[in-house]
Amino acid sequence: MMHGPGALNGHVQLKSARGRWILFATVLGSGLALLDSTVVNVALPFLGRELGAHMDGLQWTINAYTLTLAGLILLGGSLGDRYGRRTIFLIGTVWFAVASALCGLSPNIEFLIAARALQGIGGALLTPGSLAIIQASFVRHDRPRAVGVWSGLGGVASAIGPLLGGWLVQTAGWRWAFLINLPFAALIVFVTLRHVPESRDETAAGRFDVLGSVLAALALAGITYGLIEQGAPAPLVVGLALGVAFVVVQRRRSPDALVPVGMFRNHVFTAVNAVTLIMYAAMGVVFFLLVVQLQVVSGFSPIAAGLSMLPTTILMMLLSARAGDVAKRVGPRWPMTVGILLAGAGFVAMSTIGFGASYPFQVLPAVFLFGLGLSAAVAPLTATVLATAEERYAGTASGVNNAVARTGSLLAVAAVPPLVGLVGDAFENPPVFDAGFRTAMLISAAMMAVAALITFFTLRTNVLADDQDDPVEPQAS
Repeated sequence: MMHGPGALNGHVQLKSARGRWILFATVLGSGLALLDSTVVNVALPFLGRELGAHMDGLQWTINAYTLTLAGLILLGGSLGDRYGRRTIFLIGTVWFAVASALCGLSPNIEFLIAARALQGIGGALLTPGSLAIIQASFVRHDRPRAVGVWSGLGGVASAIGPLLGGWLVQTAGWRWAFLINLPFAALIVFVTLRHVPESRDETAAGRFDVLGSVLAALALAGITYGLIEQGAPAPLVVGLALGVAFVVVQRRRSPDALVPVGMFRNHVFTAVNAVTLIMYAAMGVVFFLLVVQLQVVSGFSPIAAGLSMLPTTILMMLLSARAGDVAKRVGPRWPMTVGILLAGAGFVAMSTIGFGASYPFQVLPAVFLFGLGLSAAVAPLTATVLATAEERYAGTASGVNNAVARTGSLLAVAAVPPLVGLVGDAFENPPVFDAGFRTAMLISAAMMAVAALITFFTLRTNVLADDQDDPVEPQAS
C-alpha cells in the first residue's frame, strides 16, 4: 500500500511528484523495448551487407526478438502479478541490457538472431510490468490519462527509433543501434529502485502454466518459420497444431492457465484484442519496410529516413493524452474507429513513395496521417483493455494485449514480404523492392479498414465511464 503526499486510498495521483516519477520509469521501460523494435529497422540494409544476410535474415533479425517477446510476454505478466511487478520489471531491464550488448558484438547473422531472441525474453519481462504498474499504482480516475501519457510517450519511442537509428548508423555504425540501450537501462534501474512501489496480486495461488508457455512459444516459432521459409510447409502445420493445443490446454487448466479464459467472456475485451492483432500486424509491416524503402529506393540517407517519422513523434506527444481524456468522456468507439481509418489512409499515401520521392509532397502527408490516427487510437485501445479486466489481472491483461500486438506484427512481417515478392536479395534490388513495398502498403491499409469495422460494430458502450473515482481521503501534508 502507498501512503504520503499525492496518495489516495493507497494509490498515487498523477499530478504528484511520486506519480510523475512512476510514470517516467514505466514510460522509459516500455519505451526501451519499443525503441529497440524500430531503431533496428533503419540499420537493416547496413547490417545485412556487413553480415552477408538476405531478406530472410533481415526478417529473422526483427522476428527473433518479436517471437520470444510475444511467446513469453504472458508469462512475464503472470510473474509480475505473482512475485512483484517492480521486481520482474527490473529483472527484465537488466536482461534486456545484457542481450543488447551481445547483439552489438555479433560476429555473424546467426549470432545476432540468437542474441535478438534473448533480447525478446528481457522485453517479455519488462513490457507488461510497465503498464501493470500504472494500473496498480494510480487512483482510478487518473488511469485513462496516465495510460494516454504512457501510450503517447511510448509511441514517441517507436517513432523516434528510426531517427536515432539513422543517426547512429551514419555516425557510429549499426552496432550502436543495440549498444545505446545500455545507458538507458541503467537509468531505468536507478529511477525504479528509488521511486516505483512494489505491487502484486495478493490472491495469486497455484502453479505456473509452464506447458502453456512452451506451447505458445513453439506454436509461434513454427508458424513464423513456415511463413518466412515458404518452401517448408511442415513447420507451419506443426505450429498451427501447437496453437490449437495451446487453446485446449488453457481451457482445461483454468484457473491456473497462462491466459484465464474467463477474461474473454467480456466481449469488449475480446473485440479490442482482435482489433489489436490486425492493427499491429499492419503497423509491423510498415515499420519494417518504410525506412528501408526510403533508403534503398528513394535515396534518403539513414538520418533523413529516420527524420521522416518526426511528425508522428510530435503528434503522439501532443495528442495521445488528450485522446485518453476524450475516450473517457465519449467512449473509445469513435476515437479508435476514426484513428484507425486515418492511419490506414496514411498507409495508402505511403504506397506512392517511390523513386525520387519528395518529402514535403509524398512522405510528410503520409506520416502525418499515420501519426494523427495512431495518436487517436492507441490510448483509448489500451485503456479499454485494462478497464475490461479485473484489477488483480492487470499484469495478465497487459500481457495478453501486448502478446496479441507482438503476434500480429510477428506474423505479418513473416508473411507479407514473401507474399509481395520481397525475398532473397530484394533489399539490394531497388525496382523489386519498390514494387513489393507498394503492394505491402495497400495490404496494410486493408487490414486497418477491417480493424476499424470491428471497432465500430463491437464497442457500443463507454466502458471507460464505468471506472468510478476512488473515494477521496485527505492528502497527507
